Amino acid sequence: MDFTSRINPVVAGMKPSGIRRFFDIAFTMENVVSLGIGEPDFVTPWHIRDAGIYSLEKGNTMYTPNPGLPELRKAIARYQQRRFDLHYDPEEVLVTVGGSEAIDLAIRAFVTPGDEVIIPEPCFVCYGPIVRLAGGVPVALPTMSEDSFRINPTRLKAAITEKTKILIVPFPNNPTGAVMRKEHLEEVAKICVAHDLIVVSDEIYGELTFGNQRHVSISSLPGMRERTIIVSGLSKSHAMTGWRIGYALAPKEAIAPMNKVHQYAIMCAPIMSQYAAIEAIENGDDDIAMMAEEYDRRRMMITDELNRMGLPCFEPEGAFYVFPDIRSTGLSSEKFCESLLYAERVAVVPGDAFGASGEGFVRCSYAYSVQNITIAMERIKRFLDTL
Repeated sequence: MDFTSRINPVVAGMKPSGIRRFFDIAFTMENVVSLGIGEPDFVTPWHIRDAGIYSLEKGNTMYTPNPGLPELRKAIARYQQRRFDLHYDPEEVLVTVGGSEAIDLAIRAFVTPGDEVIIPEPCFVCYGPIVRLAGGVPVALPTMSEDSFRINPTRLKAAITEKTKILIVPFPNNPTGAVMRKEHLEEVAKICVAHDLIVVSDEIYGELTFGNQRHVSISSLPGMRERTIIVSGLSKSHAMTGWRIGYALAPKEAIAPMNKVHQYAIMCAPIMSQYAAIEAIENGDDDIAMMAEEYDRRRMMITDELNRMGLPCFEPEGAFYVFPDIRSTGLSSEKFCESLLYAERVAVVPGDAFGASGEGFVRCSYAYSVQNITIAMERIKRFLDTL
């Protein structure tokens, strides 16, 4: 059987993830300090792990309802109201296998062949490929460091055509750390209402914003709840990456078709993880605060160090990434990362892995220990001194 000739052309044309490529190379090398993966270095808090273990001890090893355990959906609705002043009924909540599945469901449920989806870049790597798999057309909307990597309303208006159906709003942003505050979202919201766009708001880093202002969802703005699908989860906020619990919030009319795809593709999220998620959501606020405080300390440390060594670094306001400008070195993003990895055993991710507008930058995660960050900064400085 010649499988190669029978591959779906869309799949055949996909590039491997730029994030994974450098991580895989680093995995084969010794003495590598990695700032490459966006995964908390905290272990899931014990009370959450204990809840998952206890669910197994009680014999909870079966399927759950497709949308998720009723008590988890209720807990998510209460959590969103308590933390972000968002008001959703449990029937407007869909529990998914990580936030990534929620993104996939939102796009597959609403994109038809030829539909255009506007994707601000640099951004998380999955949006474009998922749109293509659904037969849609990804439309890159570059964001710039001079705009603090936020959506520029003028550029957004210029990108909209009669075929535009969806706008992705990926803030707080991976890889830049940019945040759209309420005043930045308001003009974007007006444009979405005027052009009757669906918004997929990826808020997986919503608990990780720094400074005095809490995260504001675009769904909370006038005219937006009815057209917004919020994607979130517990991977980043509660250090639960491997538990694979995400969720979507949207009007019932949007949740229903997403759940239909979910039924056939996944069935349900793991029951053990769902019971652990209930504990995380109901009793994990102190865990969030502790981790966010530590990330904030690392954020300031790594930003200061990168600026000091001559790599201009926009001060991130959310998530746990910095996006330093490496153009002064004369190297492309990929060449910089490759050279740094082989010369000094430090793994970071080229900015163009997150879209063409990321060229000239690299992504460093500060979801690592202070010790690892310190060693990495020393090695990067030594590398720069050799250029």
